[in-house]
This record gives sequence, C-alpha cells and structure tokens, in this order.
Amino acid sequence: MHDLDEIIIVCPYCGESLDVLVDTSSGPQQYYEDCSVCCAPILFVLSEDHAGEMVIDVKRDDE
Repeated sequence: MHDLDEIIIVCPYCGESLDVLVDTSSGPQQYYEDCSVCCAPILFVLSEDHAGEMVIDVKRDDE
C-alpha cells in the first residue's frame, strides 16, 4: 500500500506554489515531475532525517 501525502512545494523555476502527491512509503528516492504551470522538470529528492522523518527537497534540473 502506498502512502500518498499531499504537500505544497514551490517550483524552483517559475516560483508557483504547487500541490503535489508524494509517495512517502517507498523510502529514499529521486524522481522527476514536471511543473503543472511552466512544465519544467522538477527533481524531487526524498530522504530520511536522523529521526526517521521523510524530508522532501525540490531542485532544478541544472542544480
């Protein structure tokens, strides 16, 4: 079963706030999702902090 969490991110390209669904049950992962406003590829980096909480970082493709 997948745990989909709805989070709000800010597109690193156009600066728009976006509602996205993130699968936090699959552990650390990286994937691309296109911005629904400017269509740029946003890199999502999911990792766990020292307390085991999921941390989500969004980056530009060229960072």
